[in-house]
Amino acid sequence: MYRFTQDCLIGVEEIDKEHQELFRIVNEVEELLVNDYRGDKYDVIVKLLHELQDYAEHHFRHEEEYMKKIGHPELELQKNQHREFAVKMSELNAIVDNRQEHELLDELMQYLVTWLFRHIIGSDMMIGKMQPLNELEKKEEYTYTAQYSTGITFIDDEHKELFRIIGEVHRAIVHDYVHDKYDEIVRLLEELKNYTKFHFGDEEEYMEAIHYEGLEAQKKAHDAFISRLEGMDLEYVDDNQQKTLEELLEFLVSWLVNHILYMDKKIG
Repeated sequence: MYRFTQDCLIGVEEIDKEHQELFRIVNEVEELLVNDYRGDKYDVIVKLLHELQDYAEHHFRHEEEYMKKIGHPELELQKNQHREFAVKMSELNAIVDNRQEHELLDELMQYLVTWLFRHIIGSDMMIGKMQPLNELEKKEEYTYTAQYSTGITFIDDEHKELFRIIGEVHRAIVHDYVHDKYDEIVRLLEELKNYTKFHFGDEEEYMEAIHYEGLEAQKKAHDAFISRLEGMDLEYVDDNQQKTLEELLEFLVSWLVNHILYMDKKIG
């Protein structure tokens, strides 16, 4: 059984309730999959697939409306992931008459479990943490200031380095006399991936050493950040260089500022 624990809460009541509903459906699929004493499962499979399609339609709309309201930088990425989920449910619903019941349930279960842990606990986790940047933060968004201090010297030093890289992204945006910025974007992405992996490793090692109770939530947030960088389509980047830089800057500023202010400062 997959339990909806505190680690799964993102802090937005309506979205958390809808995530709990998905856990319920996943557990129903698992129970059906392992129940060898049940005969014909066709009607229940069809019901579950319809439930999942309805869930996708209503929950994703609510989630996207909330993200739009708070100006969440991951909205477009989330929309793409939501579309992929809806398409997968439609595909399974279309082939339900032509597949063995156990085979179909096994495929559905594997997909749903992957979705639970990669999407809800990875991508969705930051929705409730991200607050709109206030005017002070907008003015200082590319500079490390005292408000970001955690009181832990090495973490603060590493955060300063991340702000330095964000400053480079900003400079690449305003560097108008360079037409082709693809190589610079790829270099910045690699630098970001390498440095954040190093920084998150340091941070998690420290939290583990002090038995910090928020370690698991931090790990999931860190994984979601890395996945966002690693999931960038380089073909899209090449075709939309300026737009990519602007989207990357918005994501980095919103994520880093909110992550430091609402998660990392609690460590100290």
